[in-house]
Amino acid sequence: MNTNWRTSPTDETTTALLRACVAEAGEQAFLDFGGAVHTYADVSERSHRLAAGLATLGIERGDTVVTMLDNNIDAVCAWLATNLLGAVWVPINTALKGTFLSHVIGDSGARVVICEADFVTRIEAERGHLQSVEHLVVRDGSLSSDQSQSSTRLSDLTAHPPHTDPVDSHSDDVSLIIYTGGTTGPSKGCTISHGYAFSSARAFLAQSGRTADELNWSPLPIYHFNLVSGTVLGSMLLRGTAAVAPRFSVSAFWPEVERTGARMVNLLGSMGALIAQMPDTDPMRRCHGQIRIVHGAPFPPALQATWRERFGVACVGGNTYGLTEAFPLTTLPIDIPAPPGSSGKANADDFDVRLFDDNDREVAAGEVGEVVCRPRRPNVMFGGYWQRPEAIAAVTRNLWFHTGDLGRFDADGFFYFADRKKDYLRRRGENISSQEVEQAVLAHAELSEVAVHAVRSDVTEDDVKITAVKVAESTLTERDLFNWLKDRLPYFALPRYIEFRNALPVSPLGRVHKYQLRDEGCTPTTWDRETDDVTWERR
Repeated sequence: MNTNWRTSPTDETTTALLRACVAEAGEQAFLDFGGAVHTYADVSERSHRLAAGLATLGIERGDTVVTMLDNNIDAVCAWLATNLLGAVWVPINTALKGTFLSHVIGDSGARVVICEADFVTRIEAERGHLQSVEHLVVRDGSLSSDQSQSSTRLSDLTAHPPHTDPVDSHSDDVSLIIYTGGTTGPSKGCTISHGYAFSSARAFLAQSGRTADELNWSPLPIYHFNLVSGTVLGSMLLRGTAAVAPRFSVSAFWPEVERTGARMVNLLGSMGALIAQMPDTDPMRRCHGQIRIVHGAPFPPALQATWRERFGVACVGGNTYGLTEAFPLTTLPIDIPAPPGSSGKANADDFDVRLFDDNDREVAAGEVGEVVCRPRRPNVMFGGYWQRPEAIAAVTRNLWFHTGDLGRFDADGFFYFADRKKDYLRRRGENISSQEVEQAVLAHAELSEVAVHAVRSDVTEDDVKITAVKVAESTLTERDLFNWLKDRLPYFALPRYIEFRNALPVSPLGRVHKYQLRDEGCTPTTWDRETDDVTWERR
């Protein structure tokens, strides 16, 4: 096992690690954003300048700073800069809009929001619900005169002399907050300590066996914990290099792999399947065998075989299971064979992982139960949900954290994910709260009942379907509803399918049987956006 990335507990803050990286590998390439390469010294300099700029806006220890940024160097520097001040970084999904957006920013209590120019209009539309926000900082791009007067340019903040007095943080202090998509209620902020971020990064490195000379390429967004911890922080621990794509593109994948010389690739959701469906290209042929490991989920056995045989990738898949709150609960070095469909074995070094029935009794091997866990050491889990003690209490019983996931262990200890206990949608690597989407859809005056549920996708994971009941005399069409939702939902939550019915299937107590709707899938009367000419913005 590679051990050159291990650090002592006293080094487990982003500030201390950045200092060590500059001292040991200052001129080493650290981050490559689409060909714009930044050394460790470059990133440190820019982060310290931004910290000084944020300090002039009054940011200090314990404050939260929200970023709504695309994949670029400023997103990473914003994380490091806020931590230099003892403040907390909150990267949020760039697809958020409307109440989804105001909820996350408002819940975080951020005093400063840093965003792309493209997102200013969205944020300003919700300004009445954002009482805590004192400063809107805009990265670049053209702004209207009104917007210019009400915002600060990021370039003005980074023009300050570097901050020279970083706050002395501890590994237990909160470094960042990741908002989960939630499956039944509003998104909740998972507090991530410096120590937990380090622990997760080490787990990624140990599981993959990545070495310092292996460039890690990732198209995952900056607000995903996988990119933050596994790719960015993991590279820092190795003093290695990461290439981060501005966004995922099937056509650009092999040219980027060839350009960067990537040996490790991180994918999510349907990305692996979409790449596997591509026709052969010259860059693909030239890169045969270059990638040593492609890491991600889901990677069913047939898809794994395609990547091995067609692309010459030695190690394919994940062999891990976990969630933002606790990672990894199961793991196995990727070069060790595991039964098809499994996600490794319980991570017994860090967690006590068990499966319980509805009465909190442990189930036997081979039986399905809810995944529960408790830590064996500090800083292997999140620190709770931001400002929501009742939320963590709701998922904790008898000192066991209840994940809401179902799974089983076989007789040899290999873990298999089964499903979610509650309504669950996962599309393109994003968790989607059915409740939040339903609330947005029900705001339409011509709908009386709505169920948002999953149907199986043809490229892995789920597609979103809306099954709804219209009010009497309504002339609303499925196309009309979809176009109405485009300005109210994140693009990844927009339904692929819509069906109007006279009634929804319900229990005697009036609860909608979503499992029945999921099992029924697409009926002959289901509208499919892929067969219509509707368009939408994918960001």
